[in-house]
Amino acid sequence: MMLRGLYAITPEEADSARLEANVRALFASAAAHCAALQYRNKSTDAALRLQQAKRLATLARASGVPFIVNDDVALALAVGADGVHLGRDDGDIGAARAALRGKLLGVSCYDSLEAARAAVAAGADYVAFGSVFPSTTKPGTVRAPLRLFGQAKALGVPLVAIGGITPQNAGALLQAGADALAVISALFDGADVGARAQEFARLFSTLSTRTGTTA
Repeated sequence: MMLRGLYAITPEEADSARLEANVRALFASAAAHCAALQYRNKSTDAALRLQQAKRLATLARASGVPFIVNDDVALALAVGADGVHLGRDDGDIGAARAALRGKLLGVSCYDSLEAARAAVAAGADYVAFGSVFPSTTKPGTVRAPLRLFGQAKALGVPLVAIGGITPQNAGALLQAGADALAVISALFDGADVGARAQEFARLFSTLSTRTGTTA
């Protein structure tokens, strides 16, 4: 499985028009370097979540970007998403794997290599570590050391870094062995989502040029 590039995660946004406009700007600027778009909204009602997820799934499909739903297998199946991402308290990995036949399953493993091993054994297609840097989205979360990415390479699945990532500190994560960079605030909180997406895209373009690989 290939999962390399910018892993965009949507902010908690009740304004669907604003959310869609930001995602459109992201895809217009960096779809070629976008590993995935994850829909994450834990603060709104089920009807709005379904509406937003349906629209974003359509946009992602049109741009050729895998669409992932955070923590909700039923919602992912309802909108035809490409997969689901689970956190520590988001349900059983094995049950999710059984329900998501042919779809992606990602699991947050925080700072634990053992949790990552268990997730892969249970059927995870990729694992995420973090927070790698101080995070405004989850300020009290556990910190994951960069050496964890090198240690986890033997798992044989893509490794996603999350937490406090910016264009300025992202290079250290790619050097440490991260395959994809999960970003919320540094991507969507600014006035120009497209410009920020291009900054991240340039990181992967530069890396691809140096290594002869594709993002």
